[in-house]
Amino acid sequence: MTFEALIWQGIQMMLALALAPLLTGLVRKAKARLLRRRGAPLLQPYRDLRRLLGKDVVLADNASWLFRVAPYVIFALTWVAAALVPTFSTGLMFSWSGDLIAIIALLGSVRFLQALAALDIGTSFGGIGSSREMMFASLAEPAMNMLVFTLALVARSTQLSTIANVMFGAGLRVSLALALFGFIIVAIAENARIPVDNPATHLELTMVHEAMVLEYSGRHLAMIEFAAMIKLLLYVSLIGCIFFPFGMAQDEQALLLPRILACGIGLACYAAKLAFAGLALALFETSIAKMRVFRVPDFIGVALMLGLLGTLLLFVSRSL
Repeated sequence: MTFEALIWQGIQMMLALALAPLLTGLVRKAKARLLRRRGAPLLQPYRDLRRLLGKDVVLADNASWLFRVAPYVIFALTWVAAALVPTFSTGLMFSWSGDLIAIIALLGSVRFLQALAALDIGTSFGGIGSSREMMFASLAEPAMNMLVFTLALVARSTQLSTIANVMFGAGLRVSLALALFGFIIVAIAENARIPVDNPATHLELTMVHEAMVLEYSGRHLAMIEFAAMIKLLLYVSLIGCIFFPFGMAQDEQALLLPRILACGIGLACYAAKLAFAGLALALFETSIAKMRVFRVPDFIGVALMLGLLGTLLLFVSRSL
């Protein structure tokens, strides 16, 4: 049983690496088709990563060790956070460590390290991107914590496997609906998607994430881009695990054959969730314009208010 659990946990970790570029490629392809363009192939992100990994790294003369190490640490922390989110099954080997607070801490460390590395070179673009990122994070992290508090009141736990098991029979609740919309807003802001940021732009007045990684090249840029793809997958998996846990294998399915069958169904449902999320994100981004930078705190503040309202509703009545 230990060996079987190790296999399923390994599959969970490999899924984050294998499907993250595919999700990004799906979003790009769907946006291109909605704009009546052919667009890049679905597997183009894999080719881009391979091309960047084969290029030499160009470093500034004043780049310190932090600038060189940061891409690898950012990639590792993001991958660990994504691997802790249950995708096709609950109760995996490392499910005890799949805590929402731990995932928020890992993502906060990634943000801090990325902003610090952007400031290391001393360019104006790095300073602009870092200051804007920290401004958004000052609202995004409290909003995320309030949404986690709302979920913890419902599930009596912050462990993702426990939350997913509770959500199977939670039914429709107003507080959960508010938390879902809040999570979507935070996910858009954290992944630098429209209307918060445009990942395809390099305009000085609008870019946030791209400004922080503008000085990276070669394999360093590949690690940063791969981490961004994994982060998008992480938030989609997080929303699917918490609010749409249908199809996931349950903890009590202990026999080998039922476990294999249940995990196979879970993998199919997880792929369907990713496809739906990618298409929905592409449709949303093509139907809305990017906000001005100083309007973004108002947008993220809505998630904070939704988290507070959901918590208050649960204090007023447990049935809400």
